[in-house]
Amino acid sequence: MSEIPLSLRGQLGYACGMLGWSIMINIVTVMLIYFYVPPNSSDLTVLIPQVTVLGIFTLLALIAASGRLLDAITDPLIAYFSDRSQHRLGRRIPFLRVAIIPSILFGVLIFVPLEYQESYRNVWWLTFIQAGFYLSLTCYIIPFNALLPELAPSPREKVRLSTLLSLAFVLGVIVSSQTPGLADWIQQAFHLEKRIQAFQIVIGGLYFLGGLFMIVPLVVIDEQKHCNNHPATIPLGKAFRHILSHRNFLIFIIADFSYFVSLTIISSGLLYFVKVLLFLEESIGGQVMFVLVMVSLLFYPLVIRLTNSVDKRRLMLYSLFLQGALMMTIFFFGKISLPATYQIFGFALLAAIPSAFLGILPFAIIAEIAEQDGQQTGQQKEAMFFAVRNFSTKLGQTIGIMIFAMLTLFGKDPYDDLGIRLAAVFGGALCLTAGIIFIQFKEVREYKELGIEPGKI
Repeated sequence: MSEIPLSLRGQLGYACGMLGWSIMINIVTVMLIYFYVPPNSSDLTVLIPQVTVLGIFTLLALIAASGRLLDAITDPLIAYFSDRSQHRLGRRIPFLRVAIIPSILFGVLIFVPLEYQESYRNVWWLTFIQAGFYLSLTCYIIPFNALLPELAPSPREKVRLSTLLSLAFVLGVIVSSQTPGLADWIQQAFHLEKRIQAFQIVIGGLYFLGGLFMIVPLVVIDEQKHCNNHPATIPLGKAFRHILSHRNFLIFIIADFSYFVSLTIISSGLLYFVKVLLFLEESIGGQVMFVLVMVSLLFYPLVIRLTNSVDKRRLMLYSLFLQGALMMTIFFFGKISLPATYQIFGFALLAAIPSAFLGILPFAIIAEIAEQDGQQTGQQKEAMFFAVRNFSTKLGQTIGIMIFAMLTLFGKDPYDDLGIRLAAVFGGALCLTAGIIFIQFKEVREYKELGIEPGKI
C-alpha cells in the first residue's frame, strides 16, 4: 500500500507513461507488415523476400517471432532484478530511466531498412533491430506495470487507475493509427516523391513523442513516498515456479494470450481491410480507430459502475464473446450492399462496447492477483507477475503477426483477398476461445467462499 496517496496529477502523469509506450508498440503492430510487405495498390515497395520456410512460415513471420525468443529470457530477469532492487530511487523508476532513449532509437531504426528493395540484408537487419527494441521497451514496461498495485491499494482505486491506463493505451492506438494519414499530409506538404519517406518522417516523430510521454512518470512519481519499496528476497527460480503454479493467474494468462493473438491479427489487418476489402483510402484506418476509441470512452463510466455490482469475470466473458462475434463479421466486408464506410464505421461503433471493458478490466484483475499473492506470501513480486503477463502479451502479438503474415499468402490484394478474409475468421475464433477459457477463472471472493486460497489448484 502506498504511504502517500497518488494525487490526480500523479495518476495522470503515471498514465502518460502508458501512452508513450503504447504509441511505440502499436506503431509496430499496425505498420510492420504493411511497411515491409505492402499490397500492390499502396505505392510502397516490398522489402522482405516473399519466400516461405517449411511451406507456411514467411520470413517476416519468423522475424517477428525471433524477438520473442529473447523476451523469454529477459522478461523474467528484468522483473526479478526490479523486484529485488535496493536502488535509492526505488525498485522501478531507475529501470524506466535507462529504457527511454534506446526504445526511441531502436523503434525508429525498425523502419529504416538497409536496402529499399527486396533484400535478405533487410531480414538480418530487422531481426537485430527488433530484438533491441523489444528488450529496451521491456525494461520500461515491466517495472512500469509493477507500480500499479502499490499506487492503487484498494480494488476501487485499482479500477480507477486501470481506467486511466486503458484510456492512455487506446489513445496510443489512435495516435499510431494516424500514421498513414499523417504520411499523406507530409508527402503533399513537402512534395516528397517517395511515400516511404513520408512514413519514416511520421514514424520518427511519433517515436520521439512517445519518448516524451514516457518521461512524465519519472517526474511525478516518488517511489519513496508513494510505494512501500520492500524488495523481494525469494530466488528467481522459486518465484517463477510459484507464479506459474498459481491456478487463477494461469487461467487469466492463457485467456489473455488468446485474446492478444486475436487482437493483433485484426490490428495488423486494419489497413488491408480498409484498402483491399473496402477499396477506401489508408487514412480511413486512422479515422476508424479514432471513432472506436472515442465511443468506447463513453462506456468507461459504465464499466466503473458495473464493477461495483457485477463481478469482473462475468463482464470479461460477455465482452470476449461479443468482441469475437464482431470480429468475424469482417469476413463479409465488401460483400454486402451497405456502403463501404457504413460497414467499417458500423463495426467500429459496435466494437467500442466490448473494447471499453477489455481495456480496463485486465489491469485491475492482474493487480488484484499480484497484491493478494504478496499478502499471502509476504513477498512482493508484482514485477514478476507483470513480466509473465508482458511476455504472454508480446508472444500473443507475435503469434498474431505470424498468423496474419502467413494468411497473406492466400491473398492480400484487391480481388485476391482470401487471406485477409480468413484473418477475420481466425481473429474472431481466437477471441471466442479466450472467453471459453476464462469461464474457469474465479474471483478472489469466490475462492474465499470455497475456503481455499486463490493460488491453489
